[in-house]
Parts: sequence; C-alpha cells; structure tokens
Amino acid sequence: MLSGARVLVADDDPELLDAIAAAFDRFDAEVVRAGTGAELVDRLADSGPFDLVVTDIAMPWMTGISAMRAARTAGLTMSLIVITALRDRTIPEEVKALGGNVVLLHKPFELKALEAAALKLLGERDRNLVGPSR
Repeated sequence: MLSGARVLVADDDPELLDAIAAAFDRFDAEVVRAGTGAELVDRLADSGPFDLVVTDIAMPWMTGISAMRAARTAGLTMSLIVITALRDRTIPEEVKALGGNVVLLHKPFELKALEAAALKLLGERDRNLVGPSR
C-alpha cells in the first residue's frame, strides 16, 4: 500500500528527516524532503500532489500546522501525519482541526508507529477512492 505512494516529509532535524525518508524509501514510496516550513509550502506547490505529508510542528519560518492549514485552505486534502516533541495541550485540537485524515505522533516514536499510521491513512484514502460497490 505504501509502494508507489508520493510522500512529502518535513522536519528541521536533519537526522530525523533522513530516518523518516529512509523508512518510506524502504517501503518503495517516492519521497520528497523539506527542512523548513517555507520548503514545505514550496514542495506542496511545485512537487505535488502528494498522497501523504509527514510534518514536524516546530520548524523555522512557519510551523507544520500553519503550512498545512494553508494547504487545506487551498483545497489540498492529502493524508497527514503530524509529529512533535511539544507537549502543549492545544496541539491535539489544532491537529484535529486539519481534518479526519490526520494522525498525531509524539516524539520519540517507533518507526513501526509511523508505518502503521501511514498504512491506516493511505488505506482509508484508497477505500474512499474506490467508494461503495454497485
């Protein structure tokens, strides 16, 4: 299910960005990287569409949540995994406001949890694309 998926990964921590991108590479996904909120917006505009976006919240220039709010306003509805080390009580509400096809993961997380979230979101997307049988 992840094979061939187009995934945009955004994180300002180069080691975590590399680890997440490598995990999706192992799943045979096509991975595009961004290291800042500005790059996230640029990649959405110039390299989309994407099946899945994985974004950190706290990044330079623009937070992942702000970038994805802008993307949602522009009509982009791709699945989303939001990752964060922040423990702010408002974060779950902000993430939930991005739609039903969103998962929040708190750092540190196991790559298995990332894979499970991606499989869940892309599986739901695929079921919605097929629709009910006639």
